[in-house]
Order: sequence, then C-alpha cells, then structure tokens
Amino acid sequence: MDYSTAIIIDVRATDEFAAGHLEGAINYNVEDGTLEQALPNLDPKANYVVYCRSGRRSAIAVDLMKENGFTQIDDLGSLQDAADATGFAIVTD
Repeated sequence: MDYSTAIIIDVRATDEFAAGHLEGAINYNVEDGTLEQALPNLDPKANYVVYCRSGRRSAIAVDLMKENGFTQIDDLGSLQDAADATGFAIVTD
C-alpha cells in the first residue's frame, strides 16, 4: 500500500492521541463509538492505515471496518510500529 495516499486512523482515546500520534492521523476512538459513527462518512474504497497502542484496538477497528464494506485496510498495530512502517513522524497536539 502507498502510505502517502492512505487515510491514517488512530483508534485510541483522545488523551492518548493528544500525547502523540502519526502526523496527519485522524482520531476515531474505537471504544467509545466514534469510529462506528464516522464510518458512513468515510469512503469504503479508499486506502486506510489503522493503529492504536498495542494492536488490540486496531484489530477490533479493522474487523468493524471490514464488516462495513471497507477492503483496503492495513492494521499497523502500535503507534511506534505504524511510525516505523510508514516513515511518518510522531507529533503531539
């Protein structure tokens, strides 16, 4: 996948996101329903990169997205793993 054109989704809580996230990431918390609420407004044909803190929540998010017709999703696991895989910087708010 070309990460430069992918939509990057951080599925952690807002305080975790504020403490550090991939540059350009959108925060849709998978545990409070924010991601599920956002899905109707996202393009199911676009390329997505999803990550969290350890990989547990990103796996849940990917399953949810696939159930809703999304097909181009890379689960990159943790924030650091996602940064390493994409080459994107970790930034803070």
